[in-house]
Amino acid sequence: MTLPTLDSTERKALEHLATWTRDARQLRRVQALLCLDEGESVAEIADRLRLSHQVISTWMTQFHARQGVDITARVAPAVRSGRPRILPGRMEPLIAAVITRAPRDLGDHSPGWTAPLLTQYLRAEQALPVSRPRVSRALARWALRWKRPRHRLARRPATGRQAQGGSNGVCERVTTRCC
Repeated sequence: MTLPTLDSTERKALEHLATWTRDARQLRRVQALLCLDEGESVAEIADRLRLSHQVISTWMTQFHARQGVDITARVAPAVRSGRPRILPGRMEPLIAAVITRAPRDLGDHSPGWTAPLLTQYLRAEQALPVSRPRVSRALARWALRWKRPRHRLARRPATGRQAQGGSNGVCERVTTRCC
């Protein structure tokens, strides 16, 4: 496979970008392209940068496919395709409307909201395909926190009342002798 070479203006622009960029990922790409232009093999560059051969080849292909664009845009990573965000801005107002009410008012037995309970409510009542981590992130963006109840009564030691200055519940018989 023959590698396309850089012309002098591209090389100067990449060298300038390598000198002044503050983005480490962009610098790696620029260095890889400059090393390819100097004649190093893809395998050597991939080993030095601890990347796969395919990544280096992809960077080179993307750079040469973006002719006529600014040099920083040519070195930038490609737009990634993936699953689009679900419900942008739609879930937060629903949570805001529900979080002020108690779950008992809506027919649940719980005294307060939890992320799993709120997720279940949004799925059932609002028909929103949300997950518990997504609800947790939405609550964290608003800095909403609540304390979970601690059930410690069963872990209390048998002599717990004595340690606090009280009786342990056992009556002591005091016997007095009369002369």
